Amino acid sequence: MKARFITIEGVEGVGKSTNIAVLEEMLRERSIDHIRTREPGGTGLAESIRALLLEGQDGRPAALSELLLIFAARADHLEKIIAPALEQGKWVICDRFTDATFAYQGGGRGLPRETIAALESMVQGELRPDLTVILDLDPEIGLDRVRRRGKLDRIEQETGDFHARVRDCYLDIARREAGRCVVIDASADPDVVRQALQAAVADKLPELR
Repeated sequence: MKARFITIEGVEGVGKSTNIAVLEEMLRERSIDHIRTREPGGTGLAESIRALLLEGQDGRPAALSELLLIFAARADHLEKIIAPALEQGKWVICDRFTDATFAYQGGGRGLPRETIAALESMVQGELRPDLTVILDLDPEIGLDRVRRRGKLDRIEQETGDFHARVRDCYLDIARREAGRCVVIDASADPDVVRQALQAAVADKLPELR
């Protein structure tokens, strides 16, 4: 069985962790060896960069600096975690990946898509996810969920317009890359979201039918 690379995307508060657990359950039921990881993060260096980006005390970095730090974290993550797992035949489920960079740094920050795409090719080569699940939700609803959990990080504190642009970019990615992406309405009842996710993933990946 070919190892698969699955990424989960969406604005703040869409329920990525809950739905990653649903995917893991599907893999366990079929005895598919897998790992779960996240971005930015996954390695010691990448987790340090994540903390710097989300919790740093010196104000928000310049948009290009933020972008380069994210790809530095991604390069380390790919080399040390993602690529070795795939080579060993393990499936990889990743909480956000490069689509998040296009959405947040491209859509949100306004950086050129061409700049992000050039770094994507440099860092990833030909590697792209086999399947990307985009959990879609009105950003205001998602942010309200996040506020109830406690203190907001630097990205969560961005304006409503920023988060609306992020959502729009995610939906644009889904339209342009319909073969790879599925969009799930994350505003529905959790059981409905779960069933929709299971059906959509099984439709895209025959191994999970």
